[in-house]
Amino acid sequence: MRNFSFFKRASSALQKYPSSKLLLLFTLSSGGLEVEDAQKIRRSVIDCFEKAVLPGLTDEERRTNLHFVIVGGGPTGVEFAAELHDFVQEDLVNLYPMVKDVVKITVIQSGDHILNTFDERISMFAEQKFGRDGIEVQTGCRVVSVSDKEIAMKEKSKGLTCSVPYGMVVWSTGVGTRPVIKEFMEQIDQGKRRVLATDEWLRVKGCEGVYALGDCATIDQRKVIEDISNIFGAADKDNSGVLTVEEFGDVIGDIIERYPQVDLYLNSNHLSDWRDLLKDSEGRDREEIDIEDFKKALVQTDTQTKSLPATAQVAAQQGAYLACCFNRMEECEQHPEGPLRFRGSGRHHFHPFRYKHFGQFAPLGGEQAAAELPGDWVSMGHSTQWLWYSVYASKQVSWRTRVLVVFDWTRRFVFGRDSSRELQVDD
Repeated sequence: MRNFSFFKRASSALQKYPSSKLLLLFTLSSGGLEVEDAQKIRRSVIDCFEKAVLPGLTDEERRTNLHFVIVGGGPTGVEFAAELHDFVQEDLVNLYPMVKDVVKITVIQSGDHILNTFDERISMFAEQKFGRDGIEVQTGCRVVSVSDKEIAMKEKSKGLTCSVPYGMVVWSTGVGTRPVIKEFMEQIDQGKRRVLATDEWLRVKGCEGVYALGDCATIDQRKVIEDISNIFGAADKDNSGVLTVEEFGDVIGDIIERYPQVDLYLNSNHLSDWRDLLKDSEGRDREEIDIEDFKKALVQTDTQTKSLPATAQVAAQQGAYLACCFNRMEECEQHPEGPLRFRGSGRHHFHPFRYKHFGQFAPLGGEQAAAELPGDWVSMGHSTQWLWYSVYASKQVSWRTRVLVVFDWTRRFVFGRDSSRELQVDD
């Protein structure tokens, strides 16, 4: 689900902005699933059933045609496996009852558990539900090759390689870079990267006036150690060569805003106060520190640097952030509101982009879902599925799309899914 409503807000600012400072937006996906791909997958599922009921086939050939393999046990792979299971058990077995007992769905995951980015309780719940539904989960297996008839995978624990025949394979272990983005990356000397690199203001590195958001880009967070001398110099206002607690306190707010890994380090180490960074090796408070002690205090914070997930939630927040920046471009040039420029004078025009995680859902089929929300709150089961319905509908871009989505759910509840090979998709 994508939200492009920020374009309307950003376009007015772009029209007012001087043409000599043209801004370009790259909001393209890095090559994820699109409507055409979904239609192709749907047709392939129907074709597998059509082939399996042809007369003259052996039982082994029927089992092969109806073996669906999903590579990747992340949110996308798990949701697809769950939806495929529901589609088969609730709709297709009624049309093809003669092969209902030979359908098999397998999820291959290289990690030890599926949904390994979620709370462990959710991973265990999902594996147990898949076990009850008859969905086979093979963890600790890495796919080494895929042919037109078999998929070869290697068990990491035993080092053995085995081949499994299949009817259809769906790959959900990541996305590739689109040709237009790849060509652009080559032109700006980022050709060796997998995605575009931007700074904390979503500006593409090495290209003036170009911004990137969504899963075609990633924020290349600047490390504290790269600017440690400049930070120390900006804080040492009296040029004494040492920092007092008061001097450090004057810039710590700008440091935390400019380098979010500092805040993550404080939280992950359960440090309630930034003054804890200045304590000596024995945990005693210090009134002042020199440049070497300052480096020791902050060098560990860079270990908390993390990449943002390639999700719609991140892209939507980035879009809203850029729209706000574009609409306030002239105002913030005259009155900068961002943190101190440690490698220069004055302040940055805008606050850096900061992602706020609102939680994540994992539909598990059978009208059940799992949710991991802020505050270490985990919910699983039927009630969570209805919460997912509510959130999904509320995130649609207009009331028209909300009504269409709810109507589609209602139609599915009453009449089941459309099992025809060709599916008409509304604009």
